[in-house]
Amino acid sequence: MVKSNPESLWKQYIHTPVLKKEVIQYIQPRSRRIYLDCTVGLGGHASAILENSSPDGRLIGIDLDKEAIAIAKKNLSRFQNRVTLIHGNFAHLDKILQKLDISSVDGILMDLGVSSLQLETPQRGFSFLKSGSLDMRMDRNCPSSAKEGESSHERELWVSEENIVTAERELNTRSKEELTEIFYKFGEERWADRIASEIVKARAKQPILNTLQLVDIIKRAIPQTSRQSKIHPATRVFQALRIHVNQELDNLEFGLKHIVKALRPGGVICAISFHSLEDRIIKQTFRFLSRKCICPPRAPICMCNHKPSLKLLTPKPIIPQSEEIQQNPRARSAKLRAAMALL
Repeated sequence: MVKSNPESLWKQYIHTPVLKKEVIQYIQPRSRRIYLDCTVGLGGHASAILENSSPDGRLIGIDLDKEAIAIAKKNLSRFQNRVTLIHGNFAHLDKILQKLDISSVDGILMDLGVSSLQLETPQRGFSFLKSGSLDMRMDRNCPSSAKEGESSHERELWVSEENIVTAERELNTRSKEELTEIFYKFGEERWADRIASEIVKARAKQPILNTLQLVDIIKRAIPQTSRQSKIHPATRVFQALRIHVNQELDNLEFGLKHIVKALRPGGVICAISFHSLEDRIIKQTFRFLSRKCICPPRAPICMCNHKPSLKLLTPKPIIPQSEEIQQNPRARSAKLRAAMALL
């Protein structure tokens, strides 16, 4: 595996945070407060939160990507001891805060999806526009992010060739039926069955090892008349593989409820998603936690004694303005939902 130099990457990649103004508007950073960035990436949002919580607001930044942490450390160095960066998974937030001896925080940000660093580094395998190996692990120090019947927060991972799960391994070992399910479930790909069939046919001749090799297979599988779209034909398959390899939806669903518990009363959580599967989990979780009653719909009277722990601040998701999309095209699919802790 070719390892990237964090120093050179730091100089090469400038992260443009999505919906930065809106995040600050909802979180309202202040001095003497503690904030949490669950997906700190290259530190774009974190920098804005720290600037607005000067002189002594603190920020804890978590990320699965060790290379991103190294770059964020450089980008946020001017804030010195006001920043604590953790290489880890936000699904384990309770343990992370316990180690830091922090019981609660005043504001939380989750900016989901793939960073410019990951997309522009070919050997990561996230981009269908660049030739690279089919890795797709967010955490390349983690041998496996997906194992049948288990979630990443439920197990210990042992480093060996057998349990290193990458997109390459899944493409070359999964059955046609399993691949179809992955593409449909995590990519909402209408041509999932045809693409899976074409993959099985192609790998019988030679292993599928390269991103552009996979792109060609996908294009062969999708009818020409269905490719007349602004969306690249490989978009949904690459999304599905990435979500599957990293168990992104499991981690989000499991982690979100625990993350909300870390908020002090009056604290705000902002969650930015980039596709409908993430947004659905965020919307449903926020709505459930903001409900006064969780009794069955036909119950004559409320007997649940449920108390809402959140207040919705965004009944509908906030989307970027046209000016932001022009400056940063990757912002076009972003949706922000915000909620305030009540308990």
